Amino acid sequence: MRSKKGIVRSMKQEKTIVATVHRYVNHPKYKKRYRVSKNFHIHNPENTKFEIGDEITFYETSPISKLKKWTLEKPKQAEKTNN
Repeated sequence: MRSKKGIVRSMKQEKTIVATVHRYVNHPKYKKRYRVSKNFHIHNPENTKFEIGDEITFYETSPISKLKKWTLEKPKQAEKTNN
């Protein structure tokens, strides 16, 4: 199961979070590193509220909709409050 860490960019949709993941890639010819960003639509089944800029972890699942193929892992803050 693949998982990624990203930064929350949007919470406007119900049960969906849009997060950005940054990674660094080396240019094949010039060997310079540059940053590549990608947005992911993440399923939030419990509709947990986050602030823009929070770091979240999510994992790959079977497709839920056209764009949602990732699901939010339980946040550490929520696990502490449930215990």
